[in-house]
Amino acid sequence: MMKAFVIAGGEGTRLRPYTYSIPKPMMMLGGKPILEYVVLNLKRFGFNDIVMTVGYKQEQITSYFGDGSRFGVKISYSIEKERLNTAGSIVQFKGKVKEAFAVVMGDHLTNIDLGAMYGQHKKTGALATIALYKSMAHLEYGVAKVEGGNLVGFSEKPLVEHLYNTAIYIFEPEIFDYIKPKEDFAKDVIPRLLKDKKLVSAFTFEDVWFDIGRVSDYERFVELFNVMRLVKDLD
Repeated sequence: MMKAFVIAGGEGTRLRPYTYSIPKPMMMLGGKPILEYVVLNLKRFGFNDIVMTVGYKQEQITSYFGDGSRFGVKISYSIEKERLNTAGSIVQFKGKVKEAFAVVMGDHLTNIDLGAMYGQHKKTGALATIALYKSMAHLEYGVAKVEGGNLVGFSEKPLVEHLYNTAIYIFEPEIFDYIKPKEDFAKDVIPRLLKDKKLVSAFTFEDVWFDIGRVSDYERFVELFNVMRLVKDLD
């Protein structure tokens, strides 16, 4: 059983008023809470030993998922009494994890192939592997290229590729040596690895990934689920 940590303790303040009464990971899409899709995708790729870090209105999460047996996985909980941030929420497990493990967010929708990501991680020998979502977008304005004060090129609203940090990671247990209390992976830990010239592998994918961060995002995704039956790609 491979281990995964699911970060699900945030208050989701940007999604108020919805999150006044419910934690963000338990908001419903297609008849299921967002967090259930997260659990099912972990299970699909063999991450059956799940630790959920919970805090805000945690009883709604723990009562729904229980020990995980209803979903074919093993779930335990780490209850936060204060905000610990993404990396700080797992620092207490230092010395308790002996194999490579995943860290995912409990409020992101994705069908990322975690098996392929794990395989790449082990093949490269990296200390950390980060999942990057590939997306193409047109810039709103034309872009000029200038050399020596002269215009040498011009592109009207070019199509630009972006690689977004999805906050999906595979780590070796040594990662705990680089985590301090109340730190964030993206803001603190990954930059520290790069500064120390540790190997960080990039796993790029183009399938489904949504970060439901704002009310407009959530309401748009609810409409997508109803109109396009997007739930079939995640179930």
